[in-house]
Amino acid sequence: MRRWIKLLVMVMIGAGTVTCGGRSADPEQVTIAVIPKGTTHLFWQSIHAGAIKASIELGVKIQWVGPEREDARQQQIALVNNMVVGQVDGIVLAPLDARALRRPVRLAVSSDIPVVIIDSELHESQDVYTSFVATDNHRGGQLAGENMGRLLKGRGKIIMLRYAEGSASTEKREAGFMEAIRAFPGIEVVSDEQYSGATTASAQQASESLLLRFRDAQGNLVIDGIFCPNESSTYGMLQALKRQRQAGKVIFIGFDSSDALLEGLRQGGINGLVVQDPFNMGYLGVKTLVRHLRGEQVEKRIDTGVTYVALEDLNQPEIMALVKPDVDKWLNLK
Repeated sequence: MRRWIKLLVMVMIGAGTVTCGGRSADPEQVTIAVIPKGTTHLFWQSIHAGAIKASIELGVKIQWVGPEREDARQQQIALVNNMVVGQVDGIVLAPLDARALRRPVRLAVSSDIPVVIIDSELHESQDVYTSFVATDNHRGGQLAGENMGRLLKGRGKIIMLRYAEGSASTEKREAGFMEAIRAFPGIEVVSDEQYSGATTASAQQASESLLLRFRDAQGNLVIDGIFCPNESSTYGMLQALKRQRQAGKVIFIGFDSSDALLEGLRQGGINGLVVQDPFNMGYLGVKTLVRHLRGEQVEKRIDTGVTYVALEDLNQPEIMALVKPDVDKWLNLK
């Protein structure tokens, strides 16, 4: 609506263009802010690449801005607020915290700036945002639990290293994993209260401390399985297992993919990865928002898919396209 108002103003004053609050007067010049949880991990780079592809296909501009760390809630809040002040046409947001970002999103929407949420849900705000484009994270956790039970033949002791409090996506994965594991009464979860933190460094430190709790007098692990719910926690745990010379000695299932995690899968330090489709998430996040801006009906919930990948799956072209998207091709076009 506001873009047509701007067009009317442009006609009335007989000028080529006018600006109002930083937005273009041309109704076709749409600018979308894409705000991820972070910018370092391959997962977010893949989302960026997908967003770029959508922006090129649809003829819109994107502004890619993200916090430096995946626990920088206040920085992400400030970024959302800055986009509202700058009056972009819409926001695609992966909220760091399911509660802390509710107020900034409501402010954006009340300022006539629609928001599409990606990756991680925003609690008690479904009536506010336009659409939720994400992995079925609960199902992803279930896939990890089902395969853990299968690989352990229904018996053993396991640990789960959580990611971070307030991260809705990983909390759903953790809940799905625990739900699936309860179907195997012979499997005991001996630790599920520890958090990895937002970086690979904090994840490795937390992993090493956790593993030390489960060693016998000879230094061998007394657990049979490990689950980590995201890329950084999986990488940190893999490094800790390597440092303690325990890689390959327990069943280890992680989440997401990167070159390092795929190498861990090939070398046997990781038994399986639950893989999302972040490229598709970035692509559909932008596409859904632009469709909404153009007056089209969009779905309230869009599932971008989740897949369990074992070593033997890496020879399938469709799996390789999923775990190693051509990110550089699109990032070089930005």
